[in-house]
Order: sequence, then C-alpha cells, then structure tokens
Amino acid sequence: MTQITTRIVNKILTPYRAVKNSYKQKVFCIGKNKTGTTSMAKLFTELGLVVGSQYRAERLTDDWLSDDYTRIIRYVRYGGEAFQDIPFSLPKTYKVLDKAFPQSRFILTERKSAELWCDSLIKFHSKVFGRGSIPTAHDLQNATYVYKGFAWKMMNALHDIDPTNVYDRSMLIRDYEEYNEGVKEYFKGREEQLLVVTLEDKSITTKISAFLNTKVKVDAMPWENKTRDRIVDE
Repeated sequence: MTQITTRIVNKILTPYRAVKNSYKQKVFCIGKNKTGTTSMAKLFTELGLVVGSQYRAERLTDDWLSDDYTRIIRYVRYGGEAFQDIPFSLPKTYKVLDKAFPQSRFILTERKSAELWCDSLIKFHSKVFGRGSIPTAHDLQNATYVYKGFAWKMMNALHDIDPTNVYDRSMLIRDYEEYNEGVKEYFKGREEQLLVVTLEDKSITTKISAFLNTKVKVDAMPWENKTRDRIVDE
C-alpha cells in the first residue's frame, strides 16, 4: 500500500481548509456491499447527518484503482458528514481516510455469516447482470452500470478471478473474511473509532446512535434497495 503521510494529506487538503460549509465530523460505513450499506445511508439521514452523494463517490472508483486518493479526500472534505459504499468500502480506503480525517468514526457492517453474504451477493448480481443466472465474465464485461465494463473491472480488482468461474464461493468468502479481519486488526485498541455491527442484529440502530453520540433515536433499521436494480445495494 502507498504510504499516506501527514505531509501528503495536508498538501491535498490545504486548498479546502478555508471552504465554508465544509463538514468536520466524518462517519464512514466501510462494510462490503450486501451488508446493508444503502440502508445505512438512509439511517444516517434519519439521524440528521448529511450523507455524501453515492453517485458522485462511485465516479471516484477509478482513482482508487490507480491508488490515487487525492480527489477522494477532497470530496470527503466538503461532500458531507457520512459516507458509505464504494470507494469507502474498498480495501485500503479506510486507512487513508483515518489518516486524512483523524478521530472520524468507522462502522463495519457484516452479515450473520460469510455464507449469507456470499448468497446475497451472487443472488443480486445474478438479477442485475445475469438475467436470473449467475453472471459470466462476458456478462460483467458488457454490463453498463457506471460505464461499460465497470463491474468486470471491480470484480477483478477485488478478487483473484478465474474467468471460467467468476463467482467461486470459496474465493468470495475468503476475501470477505480477510477484509473484515483486516479492518478489525487495523483499529485494534481504538474501539471508540470502530463499531462492528451485524445486519441481522435487532439492536443495530441503538448501537449506532450510541456510537455516534446522537440524541436522535431511530426505532428500526430503514431497509432500502431490496429490489432496486443497482450494483450497489444493501
């Protein structure tokens, strides 16, 4: 990973330090797609936070692929208080954001089991990209979400893809578990900055409200995007 030093981060942020209406408090949902990330955006809104535009953030994914976080940091600086989904849920990003925005809060959303997460991911991608069947490499290469080939590029960036078996369960589960364990290890000893919640936990909203120290209470998780045809979904 490219080392992001304080000097580099300060250089990136300097032109924006005087921007009025910039948001100082930052909250990042860094759980993988299909762990409730879109629902988290709705919850953040109900808690009174200004949520960054997912549409704009997704267009910064190529910067992540190039290991260039300049525009991502600038976007976070003035784009809102709370952020979720890609590029914030992608490997390495949380480390960069932690250095760029000290004392920010990070929420890692998980499923009850890695198998459930894998089932959900494959089912959703089958619906969006495979016309009801598990997508092939050709399907992903020709999917037009964000731009043609974006889905294929991201799958290759996140996993060691075999074009003849794109959705190998053992590979997907391994990568999911390694990502989550990496997040927990990185924040070890800094529990005030990382909250780990399980999507199926009925007390999830109470835990998040307490973690963010907000007086606003939300009784139930506002489930979103259970049927919407998007790659980035709960």
